[in-house]
Amino acid sequence: MSPPTASSAKTKIDHRPLVVVVGNPNSGKTSLFNALTGSHQHVGNYPGVTVERVGATMRLGDRDVDLLDVPGLYSMTANSEDERVAIEVLRGRREGRPDLLLYVLDAGNLERNLYFFSQLADLDLPVVVALTMTDVVEKNGGRVDIERLQGLLEVEVVRVVGHRRTGLAELREALERNLGGSRRPNRDFGFPTSLEAKVASMAERMARIGVDASKNEVRQALLNPNSPFEETLAELPELRRYVEDGRRELAEQGIEGPALDMERRYDWCGMVSRAVLAKARTGRTTTEKIDLVLTHRVFGLAVFVAVMYLVFQSIYTFATPLMELIDGAFGRAGEAVRPALAGRPVLESLVVDGLITGVGSMVVFLPQILILFLFISVLEGSGYLARAAFLMDRLLGWAGLNGRAFIPLLSSFACAVPGIMAARVMPDPKSRLATILVAPLMSCSARLPVYLVLIGAFIEPRFGPFWAGFALFAMHLLGLAVAIPIIYLLNRKLLKGTRLPFVLELPPYQWPKARDVWITVYFRGKLFLKTAGTIIVALSLVIWALSYFPRSDDETRRYEREFVAANPGAGEAAIGRHVQARQLENSFLGRAGRTIEPVFAPAGFDWRISTAILSAFPAREVVVSSLGILFNLGSDTDESSTDLRDALARATWPDGRPLVTTWVAVGVMVFFALCCQCMATLAAIKRETNTWKWPLFVFAYMSALAYVAAVAIHRVGLWLG
Repeated sequence: MSPPTASSAKTKIDHRPLVVVVGNPNSGKTSLFNALTGSHQHVGNYPGVTVERVGATMRLGDRDVDLLDVPGLYSMTANSEDERVAIEVLRGRREGRPDLLLYVLDAGNLERNLYFFSQLADLDLPVVVALTMTDVVEKNGGRVDIERLQGLLEVEVVRVVGHRRTGLAELREALERNLGGSRRPNRDFGFPTSLEAKVASMAERMARIGVDASKNEVRQALLNPNSPFEETLAELPELRRYVEDGRRELAEQGIEGPALDMERRYDWCGMVSRAVLAKARTGRTTTEKIDLVLTHRVFGLAVFVAVMYLVFQSIYTFATPLMELIDGAFGRAGEAVRPALAGRPVLESLVVDGLITGVGSMVVFLPQILILFLFISVLEGSGYLARAAFLMDRLLGWAGLNGRAFIPLLSSFACAVPGIMAARVMPDPKSRLATILVAPLMSCSARLPVYLVLIGAFIEPRFGPFWAGFALFAMHLLGLAVAIPIIYLLNRKLLKGTRLPFVLELPPYQWPKARDVWITVYFRGKLFLKTAGTIIVALSLVIWALSYFPRSDDETRRYEREFVAANPGAGEAAIGRHVQARQLENSFLGRAGRTIEPVFAPAGFDWRISTAILSAFPAREVVVSSLGILFNLGSDTDESSTDLRDALARATWPDGRPLVTTWVAVGVMVFFALCCQCMATLAAIKRETNTWKWPLFVFAYMSALAYVAAVAIHRVGLWLG
């Protein structure tokens, strides 16, 4: 509700009718939208905010319509940014006034779903109801009387089972019939006649002076002196007096209190539910029996840990062959292009080492992104993800967040960029910001190559495969373990947020819908390539330039002479690796590494490790290839290279001491686990918060945390000998 302003509603594209798909979370809304539109969806952000806009163009009869899927809502009261934007869409403030609402009604939760329907009725828009989950109701021995439901709601009701495509044709016909129609939902919810008369009078008066308000908002203003309408009344004294007079008149009739609206609506919802729903089966359902284990505070947590371990183990197992194929394909592409650019060394290095390697370093992680979102989509579609969020609510609640933060943090294990974007589900700005600020602590897939190299070189040979696997698992748990106290400090000291109640529906267990899984994976992969990919490629070119320049032919020949004099009979490959290493050492990046070596010396890092750390700040993906160059092995080195592991194990300080001990290796891994070496992540934080203050804060606190941890580990190692 707001005073008159300049038009903020977006004009509909080509004046096509707008159909908005709306409903409670877990009502089958997304499955129905996917069934109606398939992969012909367009995904992007609403202008000025970071809430995702999912739409499609659909053919109804002889015309095209815009179909828009808004975030799930329980009521017309917003608890998060995505819910606020969804309500603005329904009110016509973002896309223009909808021509028709497609309300997705869960037959298994009729009473709760009907409450939101009753609020939508106050918008005075045509509505078609898609009744979902009837197959689940019938499986449990129940039945919904659809004809009677249509009569009570006074709108068309179509039974649909989206994943089986049952009822889709009938639903399309109903949408076509109701576009632009005059049929409106039932709005007789048992409110006193005098209250409704006052609401109508006040709504008409506000419309004359240009105040935008629905009848439900007007009713709330009359019943509740603490309603959001108070902000508008402060600007319009005459309207305030009118409202206060109305409140006094209603109070004299015994009509007052904000609970009245909710009470009457739920009475109506209960009446409709009892009238149309026949329940045959009593006792616990299959879902309730499973939940006795999966939501148990002990057994449920054990199952959760096992599921997460299986998810991440599967990601690495299944992704490795695909990553090797992609890496090999880009390597062959570079070698195929190299001869065509021979004789132009700068251009050759720019295209092969900068552009092709940069694109490859981004695409190579796409399999892990896709596999993670495949698992997330399967877990969500089965109903388990809601249980996982419920279990995590107890742990996150200690730090001041609720279970909603689990999904963004889980997404961040593949890549922090989609995890940061997923924080939009958080219920208030402070908890959303706190989630964003710790999401980069989750050990994303880009850190994996560093872990594999160092574990393979220093942990597995000395302690065996069990401790090597444990070290890998520990590196992934480290970020989550550190994130909990960080969130606690952020909430208590910096953001001063309060933990909001966690309201979550636990949907019935079911088999995931293959179509929904495919569409989720497709669009998430596309989003990763579009957002993180472009930044990674651009920054890879910057790193290439810093590691290539300055260089000259005279210096190159000098490096060759020095190496041949010290190593008579050396082959061309060895000479080339030596020259490449010396050129990197004397490049802008190498000089920076030598300059900061004293800073990292307390952690046991020499200039080579320091240079590799610098090269990884824009994107961690380049660190292994940088180590390969720095240790005379070439730029095509990957995490499986035994030569790189051997070179690290043999490396020494100038005085002959081993450069990388087991403790130094652990320190390097912990540094990479805790440091925010990813410009794509920082750019995503800037986009989500609309300021550079928070990305700089994340970079500073995570860098400091990583440095202190690495130094502490090295000191412990020296103390233990």
